[in-house]
Amino acid sequence: MSHIINGRNSIIVLLLVAVLFPLLIDNQYYLHVLTLAFIFTIAVYGLNIIGGYTGQLSLAHAGFFAIGAYSLGLLTVKAEMNFWLALVLACVITTAIGGLIGLIALRTTEHFFAIYTLCVGYIIYLIIYKWEGLTEGVRGLIGIPAPSPIGPIKFETPISQYYLVLFFLVLVIFLVKRIIESLTGRTYIAIRNSEELAQTIGIATMKHKLVSFILSTFFAGLGGALYASFIRFIGPDVGYTNVVFDMLMYLLVGGIGTLSGPLIGTLLIVWLSQSLQFLQDYRMLLFGPLLVILIIYYPYGIVGGFKMWKAKRDAKKRQVIINQSINQVSVKEE
Repeated sequence: MSHIINGRNSIIVLLLVAVLFPLLIDNQYYLHVLTLAFIFTIAVYGLNIIGGYTGQLSLAHAGFFAIGAYSLGLLTVKAEMNFWLALVLACVITTAIGGLIGLIALRTTEHFFAIYTLCVGYIIYLIIYKWEGLTEGVRGLIGIPAPSPIGPIKFETPISQYYLVLFFLVLVIFLVKRIIESLTGRTYIAIRNSEELAQTIGIATMKHKLVSFILSTFFAGLGGALYASFIRFIGPDVGYTNVVFDMLMYLLVGGIGTLSGPLIGTLLIVWLSQSLQFLQDYRMLLFGPLLVILIIYYPYGIVGGFKMWKAKRDAKKRQVIINQSINQVSVKEE
């Protein structure tokens, strides 16, 4: 049974469910919510790279998400650029700005880095809010076009946009998996575990932290650009600080430093949020204690807690086998 329920089969089943979901559930609202969840999952994977695997908590992630969204919006609405070219440029612009900010931010460490990036994220929000000549300020950008057709394939319906976002999500998960399982990913984990020890064995920690930071901003920019094309309207609130704390909550609940944690955490919290809409603002009174309990008893999230439980169970099984072997040897000797 354990051979049937393995990681690869689980991924295949989840992918089949995601592909068949629009065909099985004829509800546009659920489709809309799930598409948004997929978009935020892409951004959360970026936060997981820098925070979960490299150990640097960046609180400017919502700012980079907003840069990606506004870059695509401005290029398509004001510059009237082709959507796909604008999407590529939005990711490039976000990554370039992220690289410049990372050069300065990564000179700080631990809570100083978190505070610095939080300030950077808020500055990005203020620039979007105040620069009305470029961003339209509180009025926001209206009329952002849907993705341009690719041959006979059009992206004008909610279902087609759902599959487009799903494609990018699967691509992001594949890329993150390859990164984490590579030597570069091992280097990030070494820096997270002990930066001083990583330096003693010859790892260029500053270089790898900067690359990790840039990768995180790339995924944030991609998520923001897809968000802008899906919603078709963006305002300054897309880069406000509460957005990064929502992303951080998704990551902590799912499992920080795990491959499937961002996906599980985002889908779970988004589903709970929609299920508790009738409570309005009071639903946070329920989320707060649940999050505190989860962090206390499962500090590595749902996925991390499951892995720890599985490791303990396997250790007990091995110990039972060892004890049985010892008993059999003792019986033979007698």
